[in-house]
Amino acid sequence: MGVITYSMEITSAISPSRMFKALVLDSHNILPKIVPEGIKSIEFIEGDGGVGSIKQTNFSESSHIKYTKHKVEALDADSFYCKYTMIESDIKFDKIDFVTEEVKFVAAGSGCVCKMTSEYHVKEGCELKEEDIKKGKDRAMGLYKAVEEYLVANPDLCA
Repeated sequence: MGVITYSMEITSAISPSRMFKALVLDSHNILPKIVPEGIKSIEFIEGDGGVGSIKQTNFSESSHIKYTKHKVEALDADSFYCKYTMIESDIKFDKIDFVTEEVKFVAAGSGCVCKMTSEYHVKEGCELKEEDIKKGKDRAMGLYKAVEEYLVANPDLCA
């Protein structure tokens, strides 16, 4: 099994604490409100959001994915850091065993930089194309920007 690592950084005018709360700590309440056309609901299958919790994201009917399950591997609210592993989905992963994501929000001026690192654990003998990874990262960037716009328009939310 090989591991492909992909990193990216996204800047935001929003503070790291607000972005972290919206995208990690309170995502189960916030994301379905912000992008109801993409995310129908997010619920805890196990735990309450802390380390070891399993969160299921249910996507809208128009999505090519019905659901994903993520396990929280590490969480540090004081340093705005989260690590989680996608452990299940309704789409068949013919090339990937699992994906681990690390997200850290770092203060930058009055806003922040979101540093994301993804590790794609590729099945033996399989090759993962960069354009496949880029599609997923483009969707993540769209979600990030939608959250940022929502927080700008609602300055008391996640404050």
